[in-house]
Amino acid sequence: MNHAPAVSLPASLTDILELTAADRQAVDNLIRQRLRSEIVLVNQISEHIIGGGGKRLRPLVHLLAARAAGYAGQDHLQVAAIIEFIHTATLLHDDVVDESSRRRGKETAHQVWGNAASVLVGDFLYSRSFQLMVEINRMMVMEILANTTNTIAEGEVLQLMQMGNADLTEKDYFQVISDKTACLFAASARLGGVLAGSSPAQCDSLASYGLLLGQAFQIADDVLDYRADDQALGKSLGDDLAEGKVTLPLILAMERAEPGQQGLLRAMIADGGSRELDQACRILADTGALDDALDQARRLADRARRCLDALPPSPEKSALVLLADYAVDRSL
Repeated sequence: MNHAPAVSLPASLTDILELTAADRQAVDNLIRQRLRSEIVLVNQISEHIIGGGGKRLRPLVHLLAARAAGYAGQDHLQVAAIIEFIHTATLLHDDVVDESSRRRGKETAHQVWGNAASVLVGDFLYSRSFQLMVEINRMMVMEILANTTNTIAEGEVLQLMQMGNADLTEKDYFQVISDKTACLFAASARLGGVLAGSSPAQCDSLASYGLLLGQAFQIADDVLDYRADDQALGKSLGDDLAEGKVTLPLILAMERAEPGQQGLLRAMIADGGSRELDQACRILADTGALDDALDQARRLADRARRCLDALPPSPEKSALVLLADYAVDRSL
């Protein structure tokens, strides 16, 4: 009796990248092809950020979700490129708003070319993404991506309104990260099911996976802002605090710290400075805020994995499960 050869399941992010190598290369080719413009500055800034590294996790989630749901066509490549264009546009705008100096270990675009050029090229990427959506000509795809783009913009405004707010609640924090970050993960996963013709319930489960994954990923990032070295983080340690950005570790620390420590944290949040960063990091560590925030991320990742139970076994499903681990533990 003949048996089909055993398929090795991914055990690390490297394995996931190998599993998706052909699709990812096709997406990269499409991205570079569709980024071309007759305006030289558009090409320069686009290449600076698109070619600046990054694992392109959102397109990766989409590619895996589509294959795990049984999709066998090619439209997922174009959808993945659209997702990356939307994400890259948000990065260009984010860095201007946050006055960030580094992104993925290199100078941000607005530091090199100025705020106006960065914002306008971000607009170019948004408009290019909508051109690509129209080419796919599937109303459900356009509706999901249009609604997601709008939600991201609302999340950006909400975060701006909350800058320097030392009284930010966990509920408000989760609203910000869900709108600003996790909703694009949710759309990326849902669109895999949509392309595959999955049932509404299956598409909802994929979207729930993406939302929980995105939340876990953002919380882990917020912990790393106080714990990682600059090289691993790709930006300066303590940037969130320097920008007056209140994240889950700070919220938990504010609840537990002594009055004097609370006063220090409040002053740092209000001033948007990082002169006492070492002291702030000690407070976050001593109150258990960093460990407990990471525990919340782990619980969200666990829930994300359970959302995949209805999918049939496949290397791509295993990869999605592993991405939930990676969201919290970047050493995988």
